[in-house]
Amino acid sequence: MKPKRMSAADVLRVGGVGLRTRPMRAFLSALGIAIGIAAMVAVVGISSSSGAELDRTLSALGTNLLTVGPGQTLLGEEAELPLEAESMIERVDGVQAVTAIGRVSDTSVYRSEHIPEAKTGGIVAYAARGDLLDTVGATLRSGTWINAATERFPSVVLGAATAERLGIGSAGPDTQVVIGGVRFTVVGILDTVPLASELDAAALIGWPAAARWLDFDEHATTVYTRSVESRLATVRGVLAATANPAAPNEVDVSRPSDALAAKQATSQAFAGLLLGVGAVALLVGGVGVANTMVISVLERRPEIGLRRALGATRGQVRTQFLAESLLLSALGGAGGVLLGSVVTVSYAAYEKWPFVLPAWSLAGGLAATLLIGGLAGLYPAVRAARLAPTEALQAP
Repeated sequence: MKPKRMSAADVLRVGGVGLRTRPMRAFLSALGIAIGIAAMVAVVGISSSSGAELDRTLSALGTNLLTVGPGQTLLGEEAELPLEAESMIERVDGVQAVTAIGRVSDTSVYRSEHIPEAKTGGIVAYAARGDLLDTVGATLRSGTWINAATERFPSVVLGAATAERLGIGSAGPDTQVVIGGVRFTVVGILDTVPLASELDAAALIGWPAAARWLDFDEHATTVYTRSVESRLATVRGVLAATANPAAPNEVDVSRPSDALAAKQATSQAFAGLLLGVGAVALLVGGVGVANTMVISVLERRPEIGLRRALGATRGQVRTQFLAESLLLSALGGAGGVLLGSVVTVSYAAYEKWPFVLPAWSLAGGLAATLLIGGLAGLYPAVRAARLAPTEALQAP
């Protein structure tokens, strides 16, 4: 008589016997799978959310910002932009806005006159144009920006990192810093500037005030330009020759958004490393499942012998233990996907990023668990199927 084939419900029922009778062992085995899947899902989710935040930032700030600065001479010395660099760049077709900052050389910034000269805190004093904020997309955390009324007087706007290093929380008429031996009133503090990070550790002074009080030579050290997006490549190609026609090779032209993209690429490379760690954890979890299933076969030999004696075929026994391995791995995979999703949501909320979790990462995580479960349970299932009924029934 041909043995009756097991239905899907029967397969699930007999496959779950081992899990129900040994719940703690099943939990610990599934935990290894869950950790690996959670790590992989969380890495993909956090990387995707970070990428979405970068896209959102660039969309808000614009990718059409170009910076022009002095490079090096043929002798390896630092070059200098001509005084006319800004006005010449303004004439380029496609350029929408131009502004600049100029580093005030041999000038340090201190909280008071009593700070040792060696402790500069890495703060740099710059002369700044009045339209700097609008061009680079900067915002004020406190106070006001340099205007026509303050640009000629000893007033200063601090970058976010500068204010933190100097221990200044807000701007005001009673808050002063010492720049080049002269007391300057802090009229404003900037938020972090993503596309012009050099401003974070800067003390920004009006162009006329820097010339009057700090002997600024009025040479721009960084020129910021906003251009029509469709003409960005063309503008970028002529900026060096326009800024310094006599020596275009001594001019550096860069795109700040490229630096953000490079940072994102670095983060993605690190994410790839973490994915590898997750894969190792998943492999270790698979080994744990295989070990659990081998032990289960050894412990349940009488059960296997009884089923064979009652008419179960080798294929049915093999299916039972393979189903048990798949169920064990699927439980771990489902738990890992859930845990990885929770980690991603929590981290994205903490960083105030948009939450992005690609569907393929969830599907891939579950597929990986089934693959691991199938491979891990294959040998124990085959071993169980090969046990002879009489041998299995006589096992202690």
